[in-house]
Amino acid sequence: MNGFPIPVSVLTGFLGAGKTTLLNRLLKDPALADTAVIINEYGEVAIDHLLVEQASDGIIQLSDGCLCCTVRGELVDTLADLVDRLQTGRIVRLARVIVETTGLADPAPVLQSIMGHPALVQAFRLDGVITLVDAVNGDVTLDAHVEAVKQAAVADRIVLSKADLVADPGDLETLRARLRQINPGAQLLDVGETKTGVAALFDCGLYNPATKSADVRRWLGEEAAHDHDHHDHGGHEHDHHDHAHRHDQRVKTHSLVHDGPVPFSAIEMFLDLLRSTHGEHLLRMKGVIELQEDPSRPLVVHGVQKILHPPVRLPSWPDSQRGTRLVLITLDMPEDYVRRLFAAFTNRPSVDTPDRAALEHNPLAIAGR
Repeated sequence: MNGFPIPVSVLTGFLGAGKTTLLNRLLKDPALADTAVIINEYGEVAIDHLLVEQASDGIIQLSDGCLCCTVRGELVDTLADLVDRLQTGRIVRLARVIVETTGLADPAPVLQSIMGHPALVQAFRLDGVITLVDAVNGDVTLDAHVEAVKQAAVADRIVLSKADLVADPGDLETLRARLRQINPGAQLLDVGETKTGVAALFDCGLYNPATKSADVRRWLGEEAAHDHDHHDHGGHEHDHHDHAHRHDQRVKTHSLVHDGPVPFSAIEMFLDLLRSTHGEHLLRMKGVIELQEDPSRPLVVHGVQKILHPPVRLPSWPDSQRGTRLVLITLDMPEDYVRRLFAAFTNRPSVDTPDRAALEHNPLAIAGR
């Protein structure tokens, strides 16, 4: 299919963070022409100044050539309808899709809809998650709502809005430090940094469409995640009120590295057991794997909770570093479970891979729990 897969960006953030304000400004950029915007928000959406005409079936033509679809049913149905419109010529060109979620949403179901549907994964690819955080109310929101913590934890880009309204610069830096702790791999931006164009927010994926090259380190947020996972974060410099980070404490970032190739069967079983035993605690996972069966072509894996995007093979390694590199962001995962389970597979020769039936019967025992 020509033009497929189409990149999909998810724009999320808690109520009042400024998602629609940012979206309105971004849609004026010529770089986002031929972009479909799917609004999944309660109440009225303030995009009236962009509207030219409203067509049937919830499709709205925007003045800059974008398309806006107000979700009336399932997200999957809306995305499938866009593909149908494109294939039948009712949409001439579709370069990108942006999904704006409700501020109260756990972003995982949205990501699962994009990554887990067998037909949609042929037409769409998840480019990245952009999360807005209100700098004025961010700390209070993160304290009170675990959904806000999840939104920050799964992000590829975290954008601080309303920073100019924060009276004390120290409070702003405290919030920045907190967000870096929740998601060390995400790029943290001020909303003002997005005014020069859309490049700072989009093309978060493994491939850079402009160069057609792959940047594994950037995609994984590898260095930041590695540093986060190997330092003690038990004490918080900014714990000036005991309840401040009660949700943050539940989020952990794990950077798993294994030198040398591994059998596909070992990786497949590791991922299968992780999802089946603790999938609901797996907020997001990214990985690049050197396979024993064909070390010359890395395997790319990407998952959200129990949904694993169909693994893909790159034509070649984009850099000199091989081996297996996985970054996992978890919520309420038993301490050290991920690392022990990973070691159970990667530290054994393929002939000694643990018996699948035994693992499924008692995976925690294999993981050393």
